[in-house]
Amino acid sequence: MLRDFKQFILRGNVVDLAVAVVIGAAFGAIVTSLVKDLITPFIAAIGGQPDFSSLYFTVNGSKFMYGDFLNAVISFVILAAVVFFLIIQPINKLTEYANKRKTPEDPSEKKCEFCLSDIPKAASRCAFCTSKL
Repeated sequence: MLRDFKQFILRGNVVDLAVAVVIGAAFGAIVTSLVKDLITPFIAAIGGQPDFSSLYFTVNGSKFMYGDFLNAVISFVILAAVVFFLIIQPINKLTEYANKRKTPEDPSEKKCEFCLSDIPKAASRCAFCTSKL
Protein backbone atom coordinates (compact mmCIF):
# COMPACT_ATOMS: atom_id res chain seq x y z
CA MET A 1 0.00 0.00 0.00
CA LEU A 2 2.83 2.43 0.80
CA ARG A 3 4.47 1.66 -2.55
CA ASP A 4 1.23 2.54 -4.38
CA PHE A 5 0.97 5.76 -2.40
CA LYS A 6 4.58 6.63 -3.27
CA GLN A 7 3.88 6.01 -6.98
CA PHE A 8 0.77 8.19 -6.76
CA ILE A 9 2.62 11.07 -5.07
CA LEU A 10 5.59 10.92 -7.43
CA ARG A 11 3.43 10.77 -10.52
CA GLY A 12 4.21 13.75 -12.75
CA ASN A 13 0.75 15.31 -12.86
CA VAL A 14 0.37 15.28 -9.05
CA VAL A 15 3.68 17.07 -8.58
CA ASP A 16 2.84 19.52 -11.38
CA LEU A 17 -0.52 20.26 -9.78
CA ALA A 18 1.09 20.84 -6.38
CA VAL A 19 3.60 23.27 -7.90
CA ALA A 20 0.82 25.06 -9.77
CA VAL A 21 -1.23 25.48 -6.60
CA VAL A 22 1.73 26.89 -4.66
CA ILE A 23 2.72 29.28 -7.45
CA GLY A 24 -0.94 30.26 -7.99
CA ALA A 25 -1.35 31.09 -4.30
CA ALA A 26 1.84 33.17 -4.33
CA PHE A 27 0.73 34.96 -7.49
CA GLY A 28 -2.68 35.60 -5.93
CA ALA A 29 -0.97 37.20 -2.94
CA ILE A 30 1.05 39.43 -5.28
CA VAL A 31 -2.07 40.53 -7.16
CA THR A 32 -3.93 41.17 -3.89
CA SER A 33 -1.03 43.31 -2.69
CA LEU A 34 -0.93 45.15 -6.02
CA VAL A 35 -4.61 45.98 -5.74
CA LYS A 36 -4.51 46.87 -2.05
CA ASP A 37 -1.26 48.86 -2.06
CA LEU A 38 -1.14 50.46 -5.53
CA ILE A 39 -4.35 50.35 -7.54
CA THR A 40 -6.84 51.08 -4.76
CA PRO A 41 -4.88 54.14 -3.53
CA PHE A 42 -4.58 55.34 -7.13
CA ILE A 43 -8.34 55.03 -7.66
CA ALA A 44 -8.87 56.59 -4.21
CA ALA A 45 -6.68 59.56 -5.16
CA ILE A 46 -9.02 60.26 -8.06
CA GLY A 47 -12.21 59.54 -6.10
CA GLY A 48 -11.12 60.92 -2.73
CA GLN A 49 -11.54 57.75 -0.63
CA PRO A 50 -8.14 56.73 0.82
CA ASP A 51 -8.89 53.02 1.35
CA PHE A 52 -11.65 50.85 -0.09
CA SER A 53 -11.38 48.24 2.66
CA SER A 54 -12.80 50.69 5.20
CA LEU A 55 -15.99 51.27 3.18
CA TYR A 56 -19.09 49.80 4.79
CA PHE A 57 -22.75 50.43 5.49
CA THR A 58 -24.80 49.44 8.50
CA VAL A 59 -28.24 47.82 8.60
CA ASN A 60 -29.77 47.18 12.05
CA GLY A 61 -26.34 47.21 13.67
CA SER A 62 -24.76 44.79 11.14
CA LYS A 63 -21.73 45.99 9.17
CA PHE A 64 -21.58 45.20 5.48
CA MET A 65 -17.95 45.61 4.35
CA TYR A 66 -18.44 46.27 0.65
CA GLY A 67 -15.00 47.90 0.42
CA ASP A 68 -13.28 44.54 0.97
CA PHE A 69 -15.57 43.08 -1.68
CA LEU A 70 -14.52 45.83 -4.14
CA ASN A 71 -10.87 45.00 -3.46
CA ALA A 72 -11.58 41.32 -4.09
CA VAL A 73 -13.40 42.07 -7.35
CA ILE A 74 -10.54 44.25 -8.59
CA SER A 75 -8.05 41.51 -7.64
CA PHE A 76 -10.09 38.91 -9.48
CA VAL A 77 -10.37 41.00 -12.65
CA ILE A 78 -6.63 41.67 -12.70
CA LEU A 79 -5.81 38.03 -12.05
CA ALA A 80 -8.22 36.89 -14.78
CA ALA A 81 -6.73 39.40 -17.23
CA VAL A 82 -3.19 38.25 -16.50
CA VAL A 83 -4.14 34.59 -16.91
CA PHE A 84 -6.00 35.32 -20.14
CA PHE A 85 -3.40 37.54 -21.78
CA LEU A 86 -0.23 35.83 -20.55
CA ILE A 87 -1.32 32.18 -20.55
CA ILE A 88 -4.49 31.48 -22.56
CA GLN A 89 -3.80 33.74 -25.56
CA PRO A 90 -0.20 32.52 -26.12
CA ILE A 91 -1.27 28.88 -25.79
CA ASN A 92 -4.09 29.43 -28.30
CA LYS A 93 -1.64 31.08 -30.73
CA LEU A 94 0.85 28.21 -30.36
CA THR A 95 -1.89 25.62 -30.87
CA GLU A 96 -3.16 27.47 -33.95
CA TYR A 97 0.38 27.70 -35.34
CA ALA A 98 1.03 24.00 -34.69
CA ASN A 99 -2.23 23.02 -36.41
CA LYS A 100 -1.39 25.11 -39.49
CA ARG A 101 1.89 23.24 -39.94
CA LYS A 102 0.25 19.82 -39.95
CA THR A 103 -0.28 18.32 -43.38
CA PRO A 104 -3.58 16.58 -43.92
CA GLU A 105 -3.30 12.81 -44.04
CA ASP A 106 -4.00 11.02 -47.31
CA PRO A 107 -7.00 8.82 -46.61
CA SER A 108 -6.29 5.10 -46.92
CA GLU A 109 -10.00 4.32 -47.22
CA LYS A 110 -12.87 5.50 -49.38
CA LYS A 111 -16.63 5.08 -49.28
CA CYS A 112 -18.37 2.56 -51.48
CA GLU A 113 -20.73 4.56 -53.69
CA PHE A 114 -23.38 1.86 -53.45
CA CYS A 115 -23.50 0.83 -49.77
CA LEU A 116 -21.43 3.68 -48.25
CA SER A 117 -19.14 1.25 -46.38
CA ASP A 118 -15.49 2.13 -45.75
CA ILE A 119 -13.24 0.13 -48.07
CA PRO A 120 -9.53 0.31 -48.95
CA LYS A 121 -8.68 3.00 -51.48
CA ALA A 122 -7.11 0.54 -53.93
CA ALA A 123 -10.08 -1.88 -53.90
CA SER A 124 -11.84 -2.59 -57.16
CA ARG A 125 -14.82 -4.35 -55.49
CA CYS A 126 -16.67 -3.59 -52.28
CA ALA A 127 -16.10 -6.24 -49.59
CA PHE A 128 -19.58 -5.65 -48.20
CA CYS A 129 -21.93 -5.40 -51.20
CA THR A 130 -19.54 -6.87 -53.83
CA SER A 131 -20.30 -4.02 -56.25
CA LYS A 132 -17.71 -3.31 -58.92
CA LEU A 133 -16.13 0.12 -58.33
